[in-house]
Amino acid sequence: MEMEHKVYILFLCGFFCLNVFAHGARQSQDIKCGACRALVDELEWAISQVDPKKMIQIGSFRINPDGSQSIKEVPLARSEGHLLELMEEVCDRMKDYGERVDPTTNRKTYVRHTSRDGTSMDLSDVTLDTRVSASLKFACETIVEHNEDEIIEFFAHETDNVKDKLCSKRTDLCDYALKIPHDEL
Repeated sequence: MEMEHKVYILFLCGFFCLNVFAHGARQSQDIKCGACRALVDELEWAISQVDPKKMIQIGSFRINPDGSQSIKEVPLARSEGHLLELMEEVCDRMKDYGERVDPTTNRKTYVRHTSRDGTSMDLSDVTLDTRVSASLKFACETIVEHNEDEIIEFFAHETDNVKDKLCSKRTDLCDYALKIPHDEL
């Protein structure tokens, strides 16, 4: 009888540990996915704020033997230099995000709690917490550090569904991203 009791307690402890681990892994996945989606949203917005007529010269400024130069003009908004500048500061904007928990799935999503144009927002189901902002910022910085080339690749050219392509297909940060409405972030 004593042995059965110990086995039962051991089983319960093991089950509890697995449950805690699975919950922590899902929370980590939610933060990483939310940070990636917020990162894409912020970069898309920043790019849209640049005058599309503004151009920048790229290429070599050396003169070729035939007297020509290998210079071409590209839109400033999607130039590699501008994108690198944006990526240096984009993670600081994670402080503008709060946490929303879906009551049916219990999954966490992250939404802006500060509008860009000053309009009021419905924040009734959004939790504002500095720990959430700090976690999002850290996850964002990690994503930028590990995926800089992919981010530049997607944003250097206009691409549709960057959130799904970058956050789900390319980086696997969002295992359920296709179920999230596109206008949520």
